[in-house]
Amino acid sequence: MTGFRFWGLLIKIVGLSFILTGCGSENNSGDVNATGNVALINGKIYTVNDKQSVEEAVVVKKGSIVFVGSTAEAQSRIDVDTLVIDLKGKLVLPGIHDSHLHPLEAGSEAITCILDSSISPAKQATKLKACGEENTGLDWVLGWGYSLESLLAMKKDPRAFLDEMIPDRPVAIMEETSHSIWVNSKALALAGISANTPHPKGGAILKHMATGQPTGVLLDTAGEIIFDIAFAPNTVLEEMNYQGLLSGLEQVAKNGITSVVDARLYWKRNYLKAWDRAEKENTLTARAVLSLWAYPLEGDTDQIEILKSMYRDDGNSLLRVTQIKMYSDGIIHNSTASLIEPYKEYFEEVGPLGLNYFDKTRMTKYVTELEKAGFDMHIHAIGDRAVRESLDAIEDSMQVNGTLDSPRRHRLTHVEMVDSNDFGRFAELGVIADFQVAGEFTLPKNSSWVEGQIGDRHKDMLPVRTIYDTGALVTLSSDWDVSSLSPFVGMQNSLQRGEQSLPNIDAVIRAYTINAAILMRQEDKTGSIEVGKLGDLIVLDQDIVTVEIDSIAKTNVLLTLLEGKAVFSSPML
Repeated sequence: MTGFRFWGLLIKIVGLSFILTGCGSENNSGDVNATGNVALINGKIYTVNDKQSVEEAVVVKKGSIVFVGSTAEAQSRIDVDTLVIDLKGKLVLPGIHDSHLHPLEAGSEAITCILDSSISPAKQATKLKACGEENTGLDWVLGWGYSLESLLAMKKDPRAFLDEMIPDRPVAIMEETSHSIWVNSKALALAGISANTPHPKGGAILKHMATGQPTGVLLDTAGEIIFDIAFAPNTVLEEMNYQGLLSGLEQVAKNGITSVVDARLYWKRNYLKAWDRAEKENTLTARAVLSLWAYPLEGDTDQIEILKSMYRDDGNSLLRVTQIKMYSDGIIHNSTASLIEPYKEYFEEVGPLGLNYFDKTRMTKYVTELEKAGFDMHIHAIGDRAVRESLDAIEDSMQVNGTLDSPRRHRLTHVEMVDSNDFGRFAELGVIADFQVAGEFTLPKNSSWVEGQIGDRHKDMLPVRTIYDTGALVTLSSDWDVSSLSPFVGMQNSLQRGEQSLPNIDAVIRAYTINAAILMRQEDKTGSIEVGKLGDLIVLDQDIVTVEIDSIAKTNVLLTLLEGKAVFSSPML
């Protein structure tokens, strides 16, 4: 009894706002926040440890977890330098790991012309004209959000229409899936794209059947040619990139995400500079692994050496450069995903089986060389042929390289179509299956949007449970800003997929925490709430373990801690 009274005299139980504002307590909030000394008590601590135990309290000292257990036992670990938060029964999880998102692009200040994909571009003429008149400090007008179907359904030629709207500046507007862009004549001229330009590897230039002239719609790598020009580094863009990254990271913290994988780092656009600046200026509010983009149109020998030179794996740093992002194919929507059986409908410029950014032979070369340098491969594979060829490339490299110093942690991401003969290969090869299910379009009840392209095959898309049941490691991620950043939307959707739902909320939480920590090679530091690991923790406003499934997406984050330090706090607590 005396012990409890002593504790009560010395330790002030405070609300969340104290962490950031320091409201005049005897504790020095600045020091506490700087050193990461915090105790969360009287809560439901969902540990994600091997026993899947649930405890009452967790104590973090100097950024590391020193105690997990009962509130009564926690008192001996608490001193005057410890900030104590009474959770009043609230749920605590390990910090969420989003292993596939695009925070810099999502927050970019360069992309200013935002269209409404539910409205035909023809009906957004006023908006487009205003975009052309806006002074952003850039020569280019850059935008996002049109629908490819509605664009191609316009009576006017897309390029001619955009020329009318914005005649005096180059324009590049990304489609809502980010796999095609709409450009005007000035943009095409700057890129040297004309009727005589061949389709680039991994892309297509849509052209008029009669004249052969470009329509202004570029698929996949054809669009990347334009964006590499539009985003060529300059001081204005570099500042926009940095501010965009900070904006993206703010949203990341708000959603309880403490570890991220930037799913496509365009190193030729100097995006790495923005991340390095964030680390240097102490504005990096999440652990980050960067996936360096393997440019499909670059020469292999030189590019592989450049990528090797950028490898960075300092265990004491928040920022690591340890993954390579490669695209095997495009997307079903554009008929650019690579299929075993032909599309029902497809662009003639692409062909009936889709396309490859990197074919199997070339991909094998990259995997073989780069895994020896320590990299994990982060391979975009959507069509069933792309999945098969990507698994083949990994298997072929294993035969060449044999056993490596550390186990391989390659992963295929998206994995929308998988041939039944390849289901078991993920587990057999140790390849991680990384799914994104936060978008409403990914739910089985909504999959008919690609029925025109692939027929009844749409019913078998995203075989999450099938691959999970083979024993493969499954992770869930957002692909923000294509889909919602909220992990709780993805969690709910992963349990509402009918036969392809994950078995329970425990499996879902693991997919967003410890499984993704394994993918990021940091499971010794994060992913579960255990003594010795870092204090990356989140507090939620409801118990997602016990609420009805259709309420999970409504969950809000009240507090996000990175090594015990608050990177987000909600006024709702």
